[in-house]
Amino acid sequence: MYFVFVPSVLITVSGNLLVIIAISHFKQLHSPNNLLVLSLAIADFLLGLFVLPFSMIRSVETCWYMGSFFCKLHTSIDILFCTTSIIHLCLIAIDRYYAVCEPLHYASKITIRVSWSFITLGWVLPAIYSFGIIFTKSNEQGLEELIEILSCEGGCLLLLNKLWALLNAVFFFAPCFGMIGIYVRIYTVARNQARLIQTMEDRTFSLEDSTRRAQQNREQKAAKTLGIVMGVFLICWLPFIINIMIDVYLKFATPAAVFDAFIWLGYINSTLNPLIYAFFYPWFRKALKLILTLKIFCPNSSRMRLYTE
Repeated sequence: MYFVFVPSVLITVSGNLLVIIAISHFKQLHSPNNLLVLSLAIADFLLGLFVLPFSMIRSVETCWYMGSFFCKLHTSIDILFCTTSIIHLCLIAIDRYYAVCEPLHYASKITIRVSWSFITLGWVLPAIYSFGIIFTKSNEQGLEELIEILSCEGGCLLLLNKLWALLNAVFFFAPCFGMIGIYVRIYTVARNQARLIQTMEDRTFSLEDSTRRAQQNREQKAAKTLGIVMGVFLICWLPFIINIMIDVYLKFATPAAVFDAFIWLGYINSTLNPLIYAFFYPWFRKALKLILTLKIFCPNSSRMRLYTE
């Protein structure tokens, strides 16, 4: 079991660390959109560093050795990073909407300052939610007798009452439906733009037109990539969210092994994100090559061009 879990933890940590180094180091990548991607990678990196090792031990040993307080802390941090991911994906979808659907207003509406405001919002709200629900024990109200029966020495349970199971589903599905709507709109606009470009192929383009087309294509590819990221997020986390929502009505009858499998399927999402970037982002592949060959330690390496403007 450890031979299965340890590589996934290492890939999660190292993969997201490479994304963090790439966006932080290369000045060309210091855009509003990439700041949001950077913050998402930080959440995935911290999940791999501070949550997955302890979850791995709990899953393999079927026992929690770290005490009740650390169980609450671990659960809170787990919820924090996972909730941060979905909020960041929602904010990234909004960023891509303006980039593709309103390109003339994008630079004025989505600035670096606006991105930092988005990032602050994307971390503060999940922190209030995750630590508030666990340390106030509001999720356990009405389940006291059941928790007393299910609790045991060496256990670390997350149980949600009917109210919080419903709210948790709302907090998950509302942003998801919003993101789906945004990406459908982006796809429609991008398709119309592609058709317009196709009809103008025989025209002689000026340098400014060519630059605009290259920028437009890059924004559309970024939107497509981040749409794939969102789709993978849904596939990974949907089974766990649905299980949490219905398990309270089944008196928490889900077998521990099945529950653990759903949790780890969600965790795998943080492992897959850097792999998606590597497969679909040419700039990330180039940055990865420069990092692994240690060329980032060369003078002025931060000013290297990863793509043409």
